[in-house]
Amino acid sequence: MTTRITSLVHTSTASILHLALLSSLITAAPLFAADDAAIKHSTHEQPAPATLVQLVREGTKKYIDVNNATAAGYGPFLGCVAGTDHGAMGVHYVNGTLIANLTLDPSQPQALIYEPDNGKMRLVGVEFILDSASWLAANNNTPPVLDDQVFNFVGAPNRFNTNSFFELHVWAWRDNPQGAYVDWNNRVSCENQ
Repeated sequence: MTTRITSLVHTSTASILHLALLSSLITAAPLFAADDAAIKHSTHEQPAPATLVQLVREGTKKYIDVNNATAAGYGPFLGCVAGTDHGAMGVHYVNGTLIANLTLDPSQPQALIYEPDNGKMRLVGVEFILDSASWLAANNNTPPVLDDQVFNFVGAPNRFNTNSFFELHVWAWRDNPQGAYVDWNNRVSCENQ
């Protein structure tokens, strides 16, 4: 009986995670269409940034200076992350306390993302990171959503050697031609570290 219940729990969790991934793909499609429309506008007709982008900018402007980030408990994690075929993410400064408490607050992302530039660090975006098992247990097996943006699921094992997690990038400080919530940004580089 215990084995069947455990098997049912694992099957249910896997189904929910598959639905979360599918919904994130469906949610991302309009973002690509919206970005195509924005590219067609002249530079004088730029649309206003999304609400979440604005909230993140307002809440994280104090971290433009990386020293303020380290004073607030953020620290570099894994060096500069570059894509294998295009773009980069940059250097993630992670706050372990925020990861542990499952915070969903635009002014308190779990990671701040900096682009290294000849000895200086330029804030380019943020990443919200939540442990998937803890989040699903606390939130009725539903994926996290912040301002209508469904988080992406990253299973384990992964390249970070961490447990599975949910994540959402927000390129609040550097425009991303692929969209404000896409993982890789072609306008971010690790070349000038």
